[in-house]
Amino acid sequence: MAVADLLTADVPEKESRHSNTFLRLKKFLERKVGEAIGDYNMISDGDVVMVCVSGGKDSFSLLSILLALRERAPIDFRIVAMNLDQKQPGFPDHVLPAYFESLGVEYRIVTENTYKIVKEKIPEGKTTCSLCSRLRRGIIYRTAKDIGATKIALGHHRDDMIETLFLNMFFAGKMKSMPPKLVSDDRQNVVIRPLAYCSEKDIERFARGMEYPIIPCNLCGSQENAQRKQIKAMLRDWDARFPGRINSIGNALKSVVPSHLADNELFDFRGVSCATNVEQGDIVFDAPDLPAEVAVGDAIPIGIWKG
Repeated sequence: MAVADLLTADVPEKESRHSNTFLRLKKFLERKVGEAIGDYNMISDGDVVMVCVSGGKDSFSLLSILLALRERAPIDFRIVAMNLDQKQPGFPDHVLPAYFESLGVEYRIVTENTYKIVKEKIPEGKTTCSLCSRLRRGIIYRTAKDIGATKIALGHHRDDMIETLFLNMFFAGKMKSMPPKLVSDDRQNVVIRPLAYCSEKDIERFARGMEYPIIPCNLCGSQENAQRKQIKAMLRDWDARFPGRINSIGNALKSVVPSHLADNELFDFRGVSCATNVEQGDIVFDAPDLPAEVAVGDAIPIGIWKG
């Protein structure tokens, strides 16, 4: 199956936002976002949350869900939607202001010609993501300071976090992903990812039902061979052939056992002795219980090896 096919596989057609199926999905996503906010103490009473809205399905969904949760939250916090107009050719700069005004949400549009900078600095055909993200990040941090934001909310979801994990493992040799919450390098901003427990497939369905005015990115959207898209296709393939695998990887991000990896900075392997208190010890290598039935031709689950 081609990469493009994998990226669009299993994405259902648009359904009415008033249907029972859609309302269940909406409630489910709101619950998942609420769980992530609670688990990581993402939003506190009196916070000013700047929600970065790019014009894509993820950030639109994030804004909608946070606005819905604020209505019944036991705490009071302010939401400011922020968009960075990077002056991409053909960018419909009227769409987001009109959308924000229709919601009655406070917003800030920041205009910076980062598109020109990226096109001048990056040779044609090369990945623009790294420079573009650095430029955007600096502008976002500055804007957060200008409006007095205490939290910056980004629309990265669970699948983005898993993709980043594999990108770092495959190409950087690091066990590293996107954390649900972090402090910026300048120690001036707290970044949160409230969609950390939400799958991209669910967000796609939600966005279709909500009929958001999606704005494509002409910088990265045209880079079909970007490594992240290859990783995304790999994960979509796994999800189709081995249901539950992506959920398991997502859960693994929250259940790390440093004593069974190899990082001397996280665990004192040099000092290990019979007196060392180690979680699980060598029982971690025992084969877990197999599913009741494993179909012929299915891959043997990781950790189950037959010699």
